[in-house]
Amino acid sequence: QVQLEESGGGLVQAGDSLRLSCAASGRTFSNYAMGWFRQAPTKEREFVAVIGGTGGTTYNAGSVKGRFTISRDNAKNTVYLQMNSLKPEDTAIYYCAADPRGTWGVLRGEPSLWGKGTLVTVSS
Repeated sequence: QVQLEESGGGLVQAGDSLRLSCAASGRTFSNYAMGWFRQAPTKEREFVAVIGGTGGTTYNAGSVKGRFTISRDNAKNTVYLQMNSLKPEDTAIYYCAADPRGTWGVLRGEPSLWGKGTLVTVSS
């Protein structure tokens, strides 16, 4: 069973960049599609980005396209979310997610595994 732990959140100003990391335990990391979701105060959790097991397939939500990039390093069992040109509306708890069934499990918003989240706050 893969376990997920996010890191890299913090307080930044609008226009800044931040990179989130999600470290996964277990030896089958490359079998999992990985994704990022976020939940802003008073809002429902929303999909941000997904990446396939080999890293060859990625997809971003429209709200972050062109600003956020998901990537993974299977040798390090880690997935990243590079966030550029941050906006105050990007403020949220960011959650890492994993699904052995592939990207569709993440895209449906029903990944089998979740991390505990890391808080990103963007000030104006």
